[in-house]
Formats: sequence, structure tokens, C-alpha cells
Amino acid sequence: MTLDRALNILVTITLIAMMVATGLGVRFSEIAAVANDRRLVVRAIVANYVFVPSVTLVLLLLFRTEPMVAVGFLILAVCPGAPFGPLVTTIARGNVAVSIELMVILASASAVVSPLLLRATLALVARNGPLNVSAGRMVTTLLVSQLLRLLVGLVVRQWRANWADALQRPADLVSKILNLVALVFILAAHFRMLADIRLIGFAGMLALLISTLAIGWILGGSDNQSRRSLALVTSLRNVGVGLVIAAGSFAGTPAVSAALSYGIVEVLGSLLLAMWWGRQPSAGIGIPKGAAT
Repeated sequence: MTLDRALNILVTITLIAMMVATGLGVRFSEIAAVANDRRLVVRAIVANYVFVPSVTLVLLLLFRTEPMVAVGFLILAVCPGAPFGPLVTTIARGNVAVSIELMVILASASAVVSPLLLRATLALVARNGPLNVSAGRMVTTLLVSQLLRLLVGLVVRQWRANWADALQRPADLVSKILNLVALVFILAAHFRMLADIRLIGFAGMLALLISTLAIGWILGGSDNQSRRSLALVTSLRNVGVGLVIAAGSFAGTPAVSAALSYGIVEVLGSLLLAMWWGRQPSAGIGIPKGAAT
């Protein structure tokens, strides 16, 4: 078994566990409550499906990125709804409920929007002929590894709340262990690849991360908690789905390495920012009055 194949299997299992665990903690009524805030949902959709892919394209063209490397970045750009967004939002002391519901909405929408968006953006970076991605395979990946597993958790929470309560802690624990194992595996297996990235490459990835955070912050509204939530939801792309798609359609190419590299940068960068935000005084982050009582 090749290294990329083993990584693909591990990431897929981790993603499935995370989506089920997330679904177990959310009710359909809670998703509907956030969905009723149409302005917030529209801002989140515009941020994640319009501005992030657009900024990614601009930076890729500005840095004259090789087409197959650009593919890896574009795959992540069109795949929002990272399941670890709520955890990072908790660390940042943002609005966790908003983060969870937006993650669910974006993860659901991605099954339809992401394949179409990726095909359109790939055409803009191709230089030596078209870059093809199997829309059917991508839809299948999004449905099987993400949406259907999320729905399983949601259904259990909705109609068997006692089962969900019993399964929530074990599911969360399994999810955290798998995430840790996947992270260690990725760093150990690809340390040399990361060390070989030139300074200009890290500069480009940092510029992209800052841009996505700024997009979410600006569109997050006037409340600091919501702004933090949307900033992190927007910056944290779904690395698990991205790696599965990249390894499935572009195995053995720089697309996989690019998606992996930026995935690590975005997660670590967003986590560091969340930790800094979480250390700020409560009075400065928009915690509602009476929340501490």
C-alpha cells in the first residue's frame, strides 16, 4: 500500500468519525434557527463560495503557481465546513452554536456547490490543456464521507436523544484520537516535503490564510463573537475532504502535497489565532450580559 493510499484511508476514517460526532450534538431545530438568520447564512455562503475561491485564484496567479500545485489549493478553497471549526471556535471564545450550524449548512451545500465550483476554477489555472476532475467521484466523496455521516448523527440526535447522549462522549474521544493519529502520521510522513517548501511558498500560504480570516471577520457582523466564528469557519477549509478528493483524482501529483501543506498551515495558523483570542479579556469579545451567571 502506498503512503498516499494509507493517508487517504486514515483521513477518510477520521472525517467520517468527526462528521458523526458533530451530528450527534446538533438538532435539526438548531440548524433551522441559524438558517432563519438569512443575512448570516448569505454572508457565510458569499464568504466561502465567492470570496475565498476568488482570493485564492488571485494569489495563485500573482505567485505564478504551477497548475498542479494550484489544483491542491483550489480543492481546499471550494471545500468549506471543516468539522473541527466548532472546537477551534470554542478555544477562541466565539459563538460556538453559530459555528456548528454554519459548518453543517456549508458541509451540506458543498455536495452540490463544490464540484461545480472546482470545475470552473480549474479552467482558469490550466496552462497546458484542461485539468479534469471527476465531478461524480467528488460528489460521491462529499455525500458518503461527509453529508450522509453527518445526517446519521443528526437523525440519532433528533429521534433517539438518549442514544446520542450515550454516544456523544465516546464519539468525540474517538474523533480526537483519530485526529491526533492523522496529524502525527502526516507530519512524520511528509516532514521533508514541508521542509523543502521555499520561503515564498510559506509567504503565499500565509497571505491566503490572513485573507480568509479577514473575509470572515469583515462579513461576520457587528458582534465580536459572531465575527470570530465566521472568521474561523471561513479560514478552516475541510482538509479531510480536500485530501480525499486530491488523492482520488490527482494521486501522485503536487496537488496532494499542496493541499496537505496548506491544510497544515491553515489549521495551525487558525488555532494559534484562536488561542490568542481566547486569552483576551471577556469584556472585549462581546460575551452577552448574564452569560457568566
